[in-house]
Amino acid sequence: MVTGAATGMGVEYASQLAARGYNLLLVDINPAVEQVACQVAECFGITAKTRLMDLGTLDAAEDLYNYCHQEDIPVEVLINNAGVYHDKDIVDDTVAFTRTILHLHVTTPAMLCRLFGKDMRRRGKGYILNVSSITKRIAVQRLGTYGSTKAFLSAFTRSLHIELKDYGVRVLAVHPGAVDTGLYSIPRWLTKAGLALGVIVTPRYLVQRALNALFAGRASVTVPWLWSKLLLLGVALIPTALLRLIRKTKLF
Repeated sequence: MVTGAATGMGVEYASQLAARGYNLLLVDINPAVEQVACQVAECFGITAKTRLMDLGTLDAAEDLYNYCHQEDIPVEVLINNAGVYHDKDIVDDTVAFTRTILHLHVTTPAMLCRLFGKDMRRRGKGYILNVSSITKRIAVQRLGTYGSTKAFLSAFTRSLHIELKDYGVRVLAVHPGAVDTGLYSIPRWLTKAGLALGVIVTPRYLVQRALNALFAGRASVTVPWLWSKLLLLGVALIPTALLRLIRKTKLF
């Protein structure tokens, strides 16, 4: 099962899992997920079902879990990919959006892990991949909500990895850096330069690394590794007073 499967990395997770022979349940609020399902099913000769639903609601995880049981869909691989990139001052968000991002990044993936993880533990086999972010360690302006929710997901995944590994269930946190998914408002020439230097990676490369790490039983993976580590080191050395000055001068 892949959440957030209509666009970006979700499409790549669906394609690469289908290439490994997995039948799919693709979940998204975007009706384009139907086309993705048809394409991967035709290309790889597997069965691909879809579920149109909003995962940014309080009871989304329970609703999805109950649907899978009613339809007799056993989930061996759970990819918690659904999310929204966010770059805005916390108090400028609407209350509705704040609730949505908290449910989408915290409540829903945590509850899906809890519900499907218990089934996997009982069967003695399963795989769970949670998409976090390198921003889990970047507490700067406009990333307060996004980075903090990803920090929760990273810590939660590490604990779950430890709890379930001895039962045959593999749990992985993926920490993407810059990925060429069209989310960033930068010129295309700059994106191409970033790809050439390895600062930005393609969705295909990221997902390949992530799935290899998941099936190898690793606890976490960061992609791209070197540039992400250098960025995190640099941000960690910036004092809060300097961050306030940077904001005041509108450099960032």
